[in-house]
Amino acid sequence: MLSLAVLSRGSGRAGAFVFARGTTSRIPPCSSFTRTCSSTLPISSTPTSISETLEASMSTTHPSFEVISKDIVKEYGAYCVMYKHKKSGAQVLSVAADDDNKVFGITFRTPPKDSTGVAHILEHSVLCGSRKYPTKEPFVELIKGSLNTFLNAFTYPDRTCYPVASQNTKDFYNLVNVYLDAVLHPRATSDPMVHAQEGWHLELEDKADELTYKGVVYNEMKGVYSSPDSLLGRESQRSLFPDNAYGVDSGGDPRVIPDLSFEDFRDFHRSKYDPSNSRIFFYGDDDVGKRLELLDEYLKDFEERNENTEVKWQMKSFLSPKREKHPYPTTPDQPQTHMVNVNWLLNDSPLSDVELLALNVLDHLLLSTPSSVLRKTLMESGLGDSITGGGLSDELLQATFSIGLKGIDPKNVEKTEDLILETIAKITQEGFEDDAVKASMNSIEFQLREFNTGSFPRGLSLMLGSMSNWIYERDPTENIKFEKALEGLKEDLDARGSDVFTDLLKKFLINNTHRSTIEMIPDTTLEEKQVLEEKKKLASIKDKMTDDELDDIIEKTAELKRLQAKEDSPEAIATIPSLTLSDLDKDVKEYPIEVTPNYADTGITAVTNKMVSTSGILYATLAVDVSDVKLEDVPLIPLFTRVMMETGAGEFDDVALSRRIGTYTGGVSVRMGTNGVMEEDVEDDLIGDGSKFSSKIFIKGKATADNTDKLLEIFNLVLTESNLDSQAKIIEMLKETKSRVESSIQGSGHTYANSRLLSRYTVNGFISEQTAGITYLASVKKYLAMAEDDFPALLAKLEGIRTTILKSEKCRDGMILNLVADEDVLSESKDEVDKFLTNLPGDAKPSEKFVNFYKEEHPWATQAKKLMGDVKNEGFVVSTQVNYVGQGARLYDVGEKMRGSAAVIARHLRTGYLWDTVRVIGGAYGGFCTLTGNTGIFTFLSYRDPNFVGSFEAYEKAADALMEQAENLTEEQLATAIIGTVGDLDSALSVDAKGATQFARWLANESPETRQKHRDEILATSKEDFIEFAKRMKERLTREKMSTAVITSKGGVEEAIKQGREMEVVEVL
Repeated sequence: MLSLAVLSRGSGRAGAFVFARGTTSRIPPCSSFTRTCSSTLPISSTPTSISETLEASMSTTHPSFEVISKDIVKEYGAYCVMYKHKKSGAQVLSVAADDDNKVFGITFRTPPKDSTGVAHILEHSVLCGSRKYPTKEPFVELIKGSLNTFLNAFTYPDRTCYPVASQNTKDFYNLVNVYLDAVLHPRATSDPMVHAQEGWHLELEDKADELTYKGVVYNEMKGVYSSPDSLLGRESQRSLFPDNAYGVDSGGDPRVIPDLSFEDFRDFHRSKYDPSNSRIFFYGDDDVGKRLELLDEYLKDFEERNENTEVKWQMKSFLSPKREKHPYPTTPDQPQTHMVNVNWLLNDSPLSDVELLALNVLDHLLLSTPSSVLRKTLMESGLGDSITGGGLSDELLQATFSIGLKGIDPKNVEKTEDLILETIAKITQEGFEDDAVKASMNSIEFQLREFNTGSFPRGLSLMLGSMSNWIYERDPTENIKFEKALEGLKEDLDARGSDVFTDLLKKFLINNTHRSTIEMIPDTTLEEKQVLEEKKKLASIKDKMTDDELDDIIEKTAELKRLQAKEDSPEAIATIPSLTLSDLDKDVKEYPIEVTPNYADTGITAVTNKMVSTSGILYATLAVDVSDVKLEDVPLIPLFTRVMMETGAGEFDDVALSRRIGTYTGGVSVRMGTNGVMEEDVEDDLIGDGSKFSSKIFIKGKATADNTDKLLEIFNLVLTESNLDSQAKIIEMLKETKSRVESSIQGSGHTYANSRLLSRYTVNGFISEQTAGITYLASVKKYLAMAEDDFPALLAKLEGIRTTILKSEKCRDGMILNLVADEDVLSESKDEVDKFLTNLPGDAKPSEKFVNFYKEEHPWATQAKKLMGDVKNEGFVVSTQVNYVGQGARLYDVGEKMRGSAAVIARHLRTGYLWDTVRVIGGAYGGFCTLTGNTGIFTFLSYRDPNFVGSFEAYEKAADALMEQAENLTEEQLATAIIGTVGDLDSALSVDAKGATQFARWLANESPETRQKHRDEILATSKEDFIEFAKRMKERLTREKMSTAVITSKGGVEEAIKQGREMEVVEVL
């Protein structure tokens, strides 16, 4: 059965090495495959019927491959053939589908023996040059110029995946070629400098300096090990698997990574990256014969080896549950709370498809919604701030279940563990209510049938789902089917009711002693101790070195930096297969939209996106204007939207409302959005000051057409009758939000640094930071204190927000209903839509109007301008071993024009100079820049950065570097930059996302002509544009004119100030 984790998350587990766009590689000429293959027409041709063409593709053969099996996954229209390459032994799953978003992936089974991170480091390293593509980093050349819809690599605990996707066939095969050569013939196995750069190395520039560790993965994992949540998850998994590969960290433990020698690194590739140890996957509407011909070109050089890389089963061997305590880093000014996870290893033999599906439904019953019984019990206990653990994990050989709390008072640690066990025992005795089971079953079935992977390629979800069987020598296609398992589970439920799930609880949790409890204890000196321990270790290493050995380290440091800074030769770059500008679509993709102001005399605007097919589903969004809410209460709106969904409404308490949503819909959500708009009667490429924007609450949901009435009733209910007077629940929400934001600042500090930078220059940026930035964390703490000490005051504010946004004389003037559906669904749902709009609150003929946000300043803007204050430099202190370094300024003044070429140049800077300087040479896990659309604000950012001042210096030299590049820019480099930018514009969208995209465009007052003009300007970018942009940067992005925002440690900010980087220090965590 297709893993629900794949459907919901759409990616691999911890340690994933994630990138954005990239590209290219040539396919063999047609004559080569038509001579040797028995092949059908390309699937994208015009057959008598799509299904006939797809089925005909299953007859494709090739002399180098034998057909092992054939299968049709009817649930997803996937026509599958399993091949085996005769010489190399490589297994290939070829999936033909009516989907132009083509997917390729090659996966190797890579269970590690230790925590040196060898699998993770190798995942980075194989993309740094290969036999056919001898550049330093072909992967970066792919990032620079491609139309790909996915370009990535994942390190799992037992496998490493290399997937790509593209809607452009030429681009797709370019990507496949580069990836195949990278994994099978990497430069990394013969060049120790790659291991040094991507993994770890000793760095020393002068004998008087301290010896240091550097390396991209090394520093990435230092960031991971700074996160208390990550530490808890890693200790939980390790504790359950003392005897197999899952007990070590495939991502790498920073304390152990320096134990990985180049020889061990090279040998790991030799033993694991063999075609006979691979699983190769193709999906889409490209020609199956072409796939096989291309693969044979790479596989024919290998003989089948079949080295044993089997993942061993961890037997459920604990005679009694284990208990462990471990420290996590924190600061003295933070609450010294504990974290607890209770973990079970569920199986030591394969689960049946019905069992696996039933476990997913059970997980939904226990944890997936705020009203799920185990989650609700834990949150309402008051023992902790938020849930940890994540519940069921079923993507590996063996499934686990983990649940716990963080933010626990030390005296409540045992109570938390007891509550978890007692609640599970109580559920086992009492069972689940019928409506709870019905709601969870409907939610899971809706999810499986809709198969909505968002922007994530559908084929990649199928690949990852199949891999959860395939690499363990089980049938891959059986794991992406669900009808038989669903039918079996329904039959079991008809016969036994909720005993189906209570029996699972007994078998896998209650009567299972292979259980561990992990308690994480705060340590205010842990970060300091780890830094001192590393310094002491390195000092000892240095003390034992002879002068010759030190000279060797200095020479290797200099050599590595020379190699990193050296430009690839034109001849080497020319080997990377690429697209040309003629391969690009010149026109913007537009989607159907029809706007009806005052729909049916309701006073409400209806926006309809009529699609060819939405498979019987109606996607609906109700937008309600919130611009009359006082600015001081705007940070409360995120809480208000959550209360709308989680405290009950009307006659339904929180549990009943949640179950009603689960039973009759595919989900309902509420969020706030502030969106910049294009001003009326103003040229569309002029920079604004951010004072023109819309502010809405968006209630979103989906349901089959026959349940339209239930969906829209829920919309009205949560909008008008949500239970705001729920002190205990609101305190829970605020505690959970506080915990979540704190964790996010530590793990994604670059987003908070960027938000802070933007807040200094534009009104919209300022307001966004109030509701999602560091300032928001302070507001959450304030509201939490108010909820605990003066709830009536907080309640009055929440009630005031609802009264304001539902003012009868005005509210309908700001209401918009967006519907995305096909013609049949729209027709079937029309009466219910009409009824819903008629019954919404407010006068059908509003006597008051909202300001015209496309002409006038937003009501929040005037006051916000007074509060913004002076631009300043800030360092935000958290407990971390890495830095997130931000710096930026206004690059374009209000009223200036910014052409589409600016997007091309900013992207070129991000994928070129910043990648090389901040990531490759500096050792950060990420280095990038942003240029915000219609505001003209330019920001530099780094992610998990070992440096601080060094990154500032890199940013401040960017203008000179760009000028040098611009003056020497070749036509090929220019084309690459343009292609990559167009690729960013043309992402693959699901049917509902197409509608949502067009709705957002309309809401922003962005015309098709504006979009086309922007695309035309991108396509027309010139060398002169680069030069002018560099001049502008040199003038405006200087150290004196840019402001800074850095998420760092106390020691980091102190060192930066010593080096002359003055900033205001703010303690956050």
